[in-house]
Amino acid sequence: MDTAQHRPLRLGTRGSPLAMVQTRTVLARLRAAQPGLAAEAEVITTTGDAVQDRRLAEIGGKGLFAKEIHEALLDRRIDAAVHSLKDLETALPPGIVLAAVLPREDARDALILPPGAPPPDPAEPLAALPQGAAVGTSSVRRQAQLLHARPDLRVGLLRGNVQTRLAKLRDGQMAATLLALAGLRRLGLADAASIVLPPDVMLPAAGQGIVGITARQDDAALCRLLAALGDAEAMLAATAERALLHELDGSCRTPIGAHAHRLPDGRLHVEGLVARADGSFLLRRVLVGAPEHAAALGADLGRALRADSPPDVLA
Repeated sequence: MDTAQHRPLRLGTRGSPLAMVQTRTVLARLRAAQPGLAAEAEVITTTGDAVQDRRLAEIGGKGLFAKEIHEALLDRRIDAAVHSLKDLETALPPGIVLAAVLPREDARDALILPPGAPPPDPAEPLAALPQGAAVGTSSVRRQAQLLHARPDLRVGLLRGNVQTRLAKLRDGQMAATLLALAGLRRLGLADAASIVLPPDVMLPAAGQGIVGITARQDDAALCRLLAALGDAEAMLAATAERALLHELDGSCRTPIGAHAHRLPDGRLHVEGLVARADGSFLLRRVLVGAPEHAAALGADLGRALRADSPPDVLA
């Protein structure tokens, strides 16, 4: 590995509670794979974390959750970096590779209502939201799907870590919010979910529920060690979903969903979605094929979505 003998392996990470839980998981796996390995987390503040009063699209997109981390990686201040894969841009900086992904947590979104709210009906989970209710989210993907199903809703900006968002909901600043179930489960907060939304109600983001690890491409020994930690099924899904996102030049401005999973017969089912942020247009498509063609399936599905969408949607 490209590390000096006198210092531990350094894993760069954001400083949020969820990011730290994910990084500790990677550290534990590294130490189990190579007993005696000295490794530690190094917290790096990113622009995406520092600016909380605007949508990511307004300040440069999802890459702002990794920009400073990857600068530290290229400058050799850290040796690898841990990310929520859904926050990682599809085009990585030259010299950096996605070395591994951990097994996927549940990819679905959760609807969260205030304490004491009646439980939603699983058959119509969004019907639990009162007419004209204010829903807080920072995700245009969630916003578009909500407004497509319920145009009466008012969707407002809600950013911050998971605990901050839950606190704002408890304080009555909104009638509901949506969060990734994976993050809630990793933080031991799964009970906060009023109901888990199936993909046909709320298609997840590409890479949702997957932890990704990036490293320098020229650090062959570390890349081999990280690859040994990786999960082949999660990488298969990530490959298809990120290929779709890349084909659509997905940014935080365009509502895009993607979810890939194996069917019982072994084939890969890939579903994609594009929409307008106001919910006035929403298009879903599905492709099924051989898992070894995951990247091609994702890219083909992305092209089909682009071809069938109005020009303004992906402008």
